[in-house]
Amino acid sequence: MYAIIRAGGKQAKIQEGDVLDVERVKSDGEVTFTPLLIVQDDGNVISDRDALDKLTVTTEVVGDSTGPKIDIFKYKSKTGYRRRAGHRQKYTRLLVKKIELPGATKKATKKESAKDKPAAKTESAKGKPAAKKESAKDKPAAKKESAKDKPAAKKAPAKVAETEEKEG
Repeated sequence: MYAIIRAGGKQAKIQEGDVLDVERVKSDGEVTFTPLLIVQDDGNVISDRDALDKLTVTTEVVGDSTGPKIDIFKYKSKTGYRRRAGHRQKYTRLLVKKIELPGATKKATKKESAKDKPAAKTESAKGKPAAKKESAKDKPAAKKESAKDKPAAKKAPAKVAETEEKEG
């Protein structure tokens, strides 16, 4: 079984016993996370937010560490502009103790009962006629303008008459 958690603005895929580095967490002892997704060994996926809010991932703080040094150097030629800075990210190392699924058996029974409910509805509905829904076939189609319905386009006056007036 594995879970996806969010820690420090990043997501991580974890299993029990994994060690992962996350951005600095200021706490000693245990840290708990709410999972974003859980995939069980049998292939069941839990992604419902309401169900995931009840689940927890418990981790233990192993220690602190620092990441690699990043050098920042800004330079513009011919102006004497030089800026030098650096950064070193702080990390907390966590050991995943357990991924808790307190209601795993309840969820299985809910899925089974959900499968039984539609079958029960169809058996009780045999005596009652089904309500008709309007389908696209029953509705009249929207009328399209055809070439016959459109007025004829105006024709430009003949130029022959203008040339006769100039001559005469």
